[in-house]
Amino acid sequence: MSKILYTVEETANILSLGRTVVYQLLASGELESVKVGRARRVLYTSIENFVAKLTQANQSEGIR
Repeated sequence: MSKILYTVEETANILSLGRTVVYQLLASGELESVKVGRARRVLYTSIENFVAKLTQANQSEGIR
């Protein structure tokens, strides 16, 4: 079974982004997360949804 929850650092690695950018995406609501105790975790489905939104936005702009 694969992981369901990822740390901010793991999410940054998956998306090939910096930690600061991931924190900005979380703060803006573009990328959803949950709190587990004091820890912030990103659901795998949130990562998939974020990438899908990026893909749709790029397709609507004619970017491939």
